[in-house]
Parts: sequence; C-alpha cells; structure tokens
Amino acid sequence: MKKILIINGHPNPSSFNFAIAQSYLKGAIESKAQVETITIAELQFNPNLKFGYTKRIELEPDLLESWEKIKRADHLVWIHPIWWGGLPAITKGFIDRLFLPGMAFQHRENSVWWDKLLKGKTAHIITTLDQPSWYYRLFYARPSVNQLKKTVLEFCGVKPVKVSYIGIIKTADEKQREKWLEKVFDFGLRNK
Repeated sequence: MKKILIINGHPNPSSFNFAIAQSYLKGAIESKAQVETITIAELQFNPNLKFGYTKRIELEPDLLESWEKIKRADHLVWIHPIWWGGLPAITKGFIDRLFLPGMAFQHRENSVWWDKLLKGKTAHIITTLDQPSWYYRLFYARPSVNQLKKTVLEFCGVKPVKVSYIGIIKTADEKQREKWLEKVFDFGLRNK
C-alpha cells in the first residue's frame, strides 16, 4: 500500500488550492492508499530560519509531527500557488525550518558533496498560476518549480518529481475548475 503525504502550501482555506488538495485526497483514499496531510497554514511555527545553519533552533511540535509524516511517506504531493514567480512565504518558511542538514541531507566532511537522506521517495508538485504555464516556463524559466523540484526535493534525494500546472485560475469558470478537480482526483486515484 502506497503511503502518500499531501502538503498544502496555500495560506487561504477558501482558495482553489484547498479544493485541489481535497480532490487529490478523495482519489487517493478511493485507491486504498494510506494518506496523511499537512496544511502548512494551520501549523504553529516560526517560519524564519533566524540563524541560518549556524545555530539550530528547536523545532516546534507541529514541525516535528510534519517531519514524521514526511519520513513515513513514499510519495509527497506538494500543492501551492505561484506568487511573484515563487512559493508562498509560509511554504518557503516550512522548507527552511524543516529540510535541515542531518534530516533531509548531510554535507560530507571536507567535501563539496552531500548525502541525500530522502532517497526512495517520489513527489508530484501541483501548482496553480494566473498565466499560461507555457509563458511561465518560457519567459520566467519556472523559478518556483526549479526551487522546489531541483534545489529542495531532488537535492535531498526525492526522485522522480512530476510537475502539473493548473491555470489560468483568475479567468477560469466553474466548468473549467471542475475539469481540473477531476484531473487531480485522477492523479490521486493513480497515486501520481
């Protein structure tokens, strides 16, 4: 049985991202997968990595619980909007505080190389945007995807990482939104 973790990075509970997360969850449950969720906006933690990596800040209970969920999962599903080309601040803070040396990766002594401590996991980034995805890729070089996929997940050993774009959100009617929710339900059903 596949163990899936859905990580919702949108701070607004009335956003379409929450509907996307619920649709994926329903599909994954129907597939009989074991599913857990993290709604980053509901967690109690300081998103500021105040001292960088020079001094460790104790992880709050919500972050400790989130890390246990990440460790248990085979497949991580990240759902977030693209804001100013990147991740919402709370999502970036979640990553800063949790994907730490000794947990998600480990630098090798006297080396530029590192050990990837999350090997064996896969991921799917489902991201919403208010521009055509081809425009985001072609003209902006998809900075949020590069950051989350390449410099966080793959850096820590998560591979492969699939990416799905949903948009243009601001101009979508109800019929289009329902099509997207059906598509995401299918992702959950197929554990993608």
